[in-house]
Amino acid sequence: QVQLHESGGGLVQPGGSLRLSCTASGRALRDYTMAWFRQSPGKDREFVAAIKRNSHMTSYRDSVKYRFTISRDNAENTLYLRMNSLKSEDTAVYYCAATTGSLITSSLPRAQFYDDWGQGTQVTVSS
Repeated sequence: QVQLHESGGGLVQPGGSLRLSCTASGRALRDYTMAWFRQSPGKDREFVAAIKRNSHMTSYRDSVKYRFTISRDNAENTLYLRMNSLKSEDTAVYYCAATTGSLITSSLPRAQFYDDWGQGTQVTVSS
């Protein structure tokens, strides 16, 4: 089991940028396919982005494509989410998630396939 800790959230104006980090401990990040999910009040948790463990292939939900970038630094055991051109609808608690499973691309957005989760970091986009 890997322990995950998110950081980097905060309050930002519309159009601004943030970079979230997810630091892994207990196991090597390179063993995991990683993802970011988010949840806002009254809504279900939704997929944001994922990056595979071996190929570094990435996947994004349509509403964040070309604005958000997921990346990983296995040497630092850290996952990142760079968020640009932020909108009010991006306001949510952001969670990182990990799985050792070999997920096919269509399964990457499905939360039930991820075994380990962080506690989340709040992102608020508001003027």
